[in-house]
Amino acid sequence: MTAEDILPVGLSQEFSLKHIFHHGSGKYNRVHRRLDITPKFLEQYSDQLETPLTPDEVKESSLHDAVSAMDWPNSMRDENPWTVSLHVRERARRAKVTRLAERHTPNFLDSYLEYARSVKGNPARLNAIGLEWDPETDIRVPDVNDRNTLVSLALVSSNAYVRLPQNDDDKKNSDWIDVGDPWSPEDEHDDLNFGWLENGLRGHIFVSNDSKTVIIGIKGTSGAGLPGGGSDETMANDKTNDNLLFSCCCARVSYLWTTVCDCYEKTYTCNQDCLERELLRQDRYYQATLDLYRNVTKLYPPETTDIWVTGHSLGGALASLLGRTYGLPVVAFEAPGEMLATKRLHLPQAPGIPKHLEHIWHIGNTADPIFMGVCNGASSSCSMAGYAMETTCHTGQICVYDVVTDKGWHVNLLNHRIHTVIDDIILAYNETAPCVEQPPCRDCFNWRFTSHDDSEPDKPSLPNPLKPRPTTSSTTEKTQANTLSSSNIGQSTKTQTSSKSGSPPKPTETEKPQKCLKRTWYGWCSEWGDDE
Repeated sequence: MTAEDILPVGLSQEFSLKHIFHHGSGKYNRVHRRLDITPKFLEQYSDQLETPLTPDEVKESSLHDAVSAMDWPNSMRDENPWTVSLHVRERARRAKVTRLAERHTPNFLDSYLEYARSVKGNPARLNAIGLEWDPETDIRVPDVNDRNTLVSLALVSSNAYVRLPQNDDDKKNSDWIDVGDPWSPEDEHDDLNFGWLENGLRGHIFVSNDSKTVIIGIKGTSGAGLPGGGSDETMANDKTNDNLLFSCCCARVSYLWTTVCDCYEKTYTCNQDCLERELLRQDRYYQATLDLYRNVTKLYPPETTDIWVTGHSLGGALASLLGRTYGLPVVAFEAPGEMLATKRLHLPQAPGIPKHLEHIWHIGNTADPIFMGVCNGASSSCSMAGYAMETTCHTGQICVYDVVTDKGWHVNLLNHRIHTVIDDIILAYNETAPCVEQPPCRDCFNWRFTSHDDSEPDKPSLPNPLKPRPTTSSTTEKTQANTLSSSNIGQSTKTQTSSKSGSPPKPTETEKPQKCLKRTWYGWCSEWGDDE
């Protein structure tokens, strides 16, 4: 960190929650709705909103307690997530960024990503497209060297976990506005009347007082055995997308696991084309994240608004993928390694841009097994909860608090909680963690990823060295050959050849049966002759 990074002090802005977007996934992927946090909404649910939120006591050995506990930090126990005002400082020195010129052109990115997948990310063919990049421009970015700014961004991430202050009836017909394709729930899509809010991706939108800066907080993993937040409203699809984004091959850990896609071929062999298709499916979280961003830009045009993205855990990884796609500043907290997903999606990257100019910062700590990429193996808490968290590598820069060395912490899944990150790490240190580039890193090094061209015949399968050879009668073939030669050279030669072959020749139709005339001491016939 240099004096140029912190001096002069950047402008501090005040942010408040203005909207909540929910994008369905799975069979609800056509649902995209927005809830505006208006004075009317706050007044309608004032009784629920005025209840202070405090973290519950959590047993270190209980994953269930960690999941069901409210994750609002102690430092903000007197504030409410629906009405809280957060101060975020921007960096005094503007950041330089190079972005795709047509990134906001309708359907352009979708067609590019589909083409990149179809050519299997071939650099020569992708370069032949001739992508146009905007000239290098200056943008405003958050000051990740300011501790209070990190706390505020972490609170935006934590805010996305908070349950909606509504009962089930309110969720179905209250103030949610459809922002996706129109549909009629009474007729063609009656199944969307129920369960839509429990399946999908959620984004909380914080807006500055002057409406010139927007922060998108993307919700992370909930429930199903991983500590992160108090809500389990979207846990089923969270788990599916976790296993798709952060496993080597569809969560194929062993034959006992149920995979989330059909890309596994054989031991440590996976179909790369299949994996890329799965990540780009319309009902997966990456596409939902793109749609969420596009609907935010309809309210806040990117030409006049600075948009920042943050998130915790799964939300942080999705924020990073979104930032890489559109060239947005990202601050992710305790996100699993997302470099593997970035490569599989073939996200566009301006040529010659170093990592420190990508403006993606990953905040983590050395006692979090998910961030460090060590929450795997048969006995790990992630595996026992049904999560295959096998990636380690991150894009951009990593800002790691070494709590294992500094505080003597042990690696524990509870250190992944955003509440722990805020209260016991960021606020406990006098300075923020230094941000550096990720050292050379490779995920899934022991896997073989195959790519098949449907227009070409499959290659013949190679023999398995661990499988015993088939019982081919090579001895019989030799015997038959000897028998044929014997019939041409006479009876005496036939007898000699048969003894060498180790088994009696099979009699033919023109031959008389023979019998053993002489045997060795261990019973092996050494001489054959006619039966007289």
